Amino acid sequence: MSLSDYFSNAKGAGVLATADAEGNVDAAVYARPHVIDEETVAFIMADRTSRGNLQSNPHAAYLFMEDGDAYVGKRLYLTKVREQSDPEKIRALRRRPPPKECEPDAGTKRFLVTFRVDRVRPLVGDGGTAT
Repeated sequence: MSLSDYFSNAKGAGVLATADAEGNVDAAVYARPHVIDEETVAFIMADRTSRGNLQSNPHAAYLFMEDGDAYVGKRLYLTKVREQSDPEKIRALRRRPPPKECEPDAGTKRFLVTFRVDRVRPLVGDGGTAT
């Protein structure tokens, strides 16, 4: 199943993990990625710790756990390739307004951060080669 099909249909919760240049790790709840193509995904980000970490270390991991009792989901290993702050492009990609607790202060800029998908693994287990 393609990443586009998977993330269009899967329901669940995701966590984006980043680390700064010194290796200080952060994990934050993120919605499903916007799948640009099978090798490229993007997230809409506020100017917080995750985005800050990506300024000095472009590598990240995204863990998505599907709703339900089983441990089903995907782990994406990512490398940041670009970032843009065009509000119209961000507004066009947004699936729904963010929950109030996730909304940054008024006037805080949003960024569309694009990543190359380096590897995809199942939520649990090795998964062999990249899928």
